[in-house]
Amino acid sequence: MSDVIQLLPDSVANQIAAGEVIQRPASVVKELVENALDAGATEVHVSVVDAGRTTIQVIDDGKGMSPTDARLSFERHATSKIRKAEDLFDLHTMGFRGEALASIAAVAQVELKTRMHSDDVGTAITIHGSRFVSQEPVSCPVGSNFKVENLFFNVPARRKFLKSNTTELNNILTTYERIVLVNPQVAFTLHSNGVQLSNLSRTGQRQRILDVFGKKTNQDLLPIAVDTSVCRISGFVGKPESARKKETHQFFFVNGRFMKHPYFSKAVMTPFERLVPQGEQVPYFIYFDVPASDIDVNIHPTKTEIKFENEQVIWQILSAAVKEAVGKFNDIPSIDFDVSGKPDIPVYNPDNTSVRKPEVRTNPQYNPFNNPENRRATSLPQWEDLYQAAHHDEGQQTRLFDDNDDMGSPAEIIAEKSPSHYQYKGRLIMTAVKSGLMLIDQHRAHLRILFEEYLEKMRNHKWHSQGMLFPEIIKLSLADGEVMRQILPELSELGFSLTDLGGGSFSVDGIPAGIEGLDATTMLPHLLEIAKENTGRPKDEVDTALALALAKASAIPQGQVLGNDEMESLVNRLFTCSNVNLTPDGSPILCILPQEEIDRLMG
Repeated sequence: MSDVIQLLPDSVANQIAAGEVIQRPASVVKELVENALDAGATEVHVSVVDAGRTTIQVIDDGKGMSPTDARLSFERHATSKIRKAEDLFDLHTMGFRGEALASIAAVAQVELKTRMHSDDVGTAITIHGSRFVSQEPVSCPVGSNFKVENLFFNVPARRKFLKSNTTELNNILTTYERIVLVNPQVAFTLHSNGVQLSNLSRTGQRQRILDVFGKKTNQDLLPIAVDTSVCRISGFVGKPESARKKETHQFFFVNGRFMKHPYFSKAVMTPFERLVPQGEQVPYFIYFDVPASDIDVNIHPTKTEIKFENEQVIWQILSAAVKEAVGKFNDIPSIDFDVSGKPDIPVYNPDNTSVRKPEVRTNPQYNPFNNPENRRATSLPQWEDLYQAAHHDEGQQTRLFDDNDDMGSPAEIIAEKSPSHYQYKGRLIMTAVKSGLMLIDQHRAHLRILFEEYLEKMRNHKWHSQGMLFPEIIKLSLADGEVMRQILPELSELGFSLTDLGGGSFSVDGIPAGIEGLDATTMLPHLLEIAKENTGRPKDEVDTALALALAKASAIPQGQVLGNDEMESLVNRLFTCSNVNLTPDGSPILCILPQEEIDRLMG
């Protein structure tokens, strides 16, 4: 029998390894940027084309490589980070396995230009699918310039299963955010298809967070700082009012490395259990400084899962630090020491015999169950009486308008309604109709009217924009900024005029005409959240959600006083809607108290 076990060629082994290390374009960005940071770079420039499918380029000003190191760096398990197995437990670099460049070169066409400061000429290396193509001297600046093209060109199955460009670009933005947040001392830029998405200068930790997520984040951050013999913890945690159900910014970093740790996340959220609604999360940016010998990062190829030696101790330290931050900066109502005009309550003095202590007298022989009247009162009621009472109450309930009801059609009701209306407590419009008394919720009625008008304008592209005298600027995260660019056509149909300023910033130049008092800086992020929740749904569903959100923000609020002409106009417009009974989200708009019920109540 012939032998069947054989060694795999290096090219095949590299492709297999690439399946774990290089899962998508974001993995390439992560590995190349981390190598740049390990090389001591102070500036890193990232550029992608078609969300990394066509090109990924990372340029840094690190120390570069010699011609020999440049060639050897693409071999499997070739690394400058460790020398022996014991070094795995004392890591001070982002990479250490020596698999990233070999895996990238196995599934893409890679070109590297690099030069050390001591060399006059750099080196250019070209590798296609693990096949060495060329190496030659080249003129280039100090540092490294990696250009990765046609990712997965030789693995069609992997390329076919990549997600849409939008999804892949969002993954790249997520990876980019995780890296820049923990390296504020490094300047970063990010370009997508030639458009600059981010430009971050060297700064401090807090300012870097604001540069990424916007200046409004500053008012929600509570600082954390604790230094113990086990670890040092710093960073920021959000205030209780910053809690959100989705898209919460939560980051853990250990020794400059991003990590996922549900156990520590529970330690952060425990002090907020009674301060935020159930199901909501607060943002946090927490940085751990732990001795390298006390953690193990060699668990998963992505290096986002880290094992701690003193996990329970760190949990207690973290929870106490968060609790102290929340307690220290929490708004506590001050004690009112103003007692002028208050009754004078004397202090009890046991030595003062002129003041008698209040006495409580009880009857130890009293038993409420021995009282025959109480026994009769606690006896079970008759079921017939309960049924009759329920049937009687059911007849008194008001009814929603029904096309098949005896009260008539909407046209008949509106034709015979009273021209005079009465506003009840700034909420209900009361008007007499042929069949009785009609009650209309003014806010819900206006919501239904605006919703149908807005939806009609969006579908017919008839909405006009009203220019703002002083344009307002909104700052979004990189991922949210990309989503905002995608929904700009829908926002334009709504009447918003926005200019992309780059870096997640947008200038609000116009708002929908005819909407007074609309706060664009609050409304637009809300519309953005709705668009993200409806990702992948048909355009009609997205338009419906956007129109409803805008109508809720613009509808007449409860408590606003209306004149008779305004109420008359509101009622007439309501009865031209397709549904006069319910709001788009299912709340009742009106009800009619029949005339016979009014007669019965009046006797």
